[in-house]
Amino acid sequence: METEETIPSQVQGQLVIIGGAEDREGDCKVLREFVRRAGGTKAHIAVMTAATELPREVGDDYIRVFERLGAEDIRIIDTVSREDTTSSSALEAIEKATGVFFTGGDQSRITSIIKGTEIDAAIHKRYAEGIVVGGTSAGAAVMPDVMIVEGDSETNPRVEVVEMGPGMGFLPGVVIDQHFLQRGRLGRLLSALAQQPAVMGFGIDENTAVIVSDNKFEVVGEGAVTVVDVAEITHINIDGLLKDEALAICGAKLHILPDGYKFDLKTRKPIV
Repeated sequence: METEETIPSQVQGQLVIIGGAEDREGDCKVLREFVRRAGGTKAHIAVMTAATELPREVGDDYIRVFERLGAEDIRIIDTVSREDTTSSSALEAIEKATGVFFTGGDQSRITSIIKGTEIDAAIHKRYAEGIVVGGTSAGAAVMPDVMIVEGDSETNPRVEVVEMGPGMGFLPGVVIDQHFLQRGRLGRLLSALAQQPAVMGFGIDENTAVIVSDNKFEVVGEGAVTVVDVAEITHINIDGLLKDEALAICGAKLHILPDGYKFDLKTRKPIV
């Protein structure tokens, strides 16, 4: 398995990857941090509603929150189909954005509608130039290059537990699962790691975020982030395993990181 080369080291923007169900009514600690890093009162935020079947309601909700937190400009980019991704107004909003935010919903809708389009290229270009890209729930799941499409919760690891598919590629070489503690998803995260060549999995609790910058991440929020590192496992039985048979994984590392803790993505070690 790859180790230090898994996470690219080129200059990029920041990622705010939220485990879902973030506070939008009270102090809004997680969303507050997204707005702060996107420019604070000078932030120009593009909200991507591709994941949800209720784009107007969800979009209005984030307009209300981001306005309350003081963002200067919020634009909703509603892409119902791939034809919408060539909209000149949408591309202009992304070009001017200091932060792009993917809402929750169904992560497959994000990739099927946006991946490989002009909007996708524009967001990656702006990310490479230094803007903040955030996402919650489904918007978090799409951050890696290979994502969890769907899978069973509260179960022991098996090949059949999880379906994988292409992600948006903002954070290659990892697997991300959300609503982690609340839905008991350790088994499906391990099942995902066993099926593709990532060496680390991040399980992010609700109302909790991983903020990625300069090959490190920091945890913000009321829950924790579970990091599973399988780079140095001593045994895995996946070869020849039938899909309904139990996985065995020996020698994996596990880190539980609450609010304020940091992690080095290159060395794969917590910063205590």
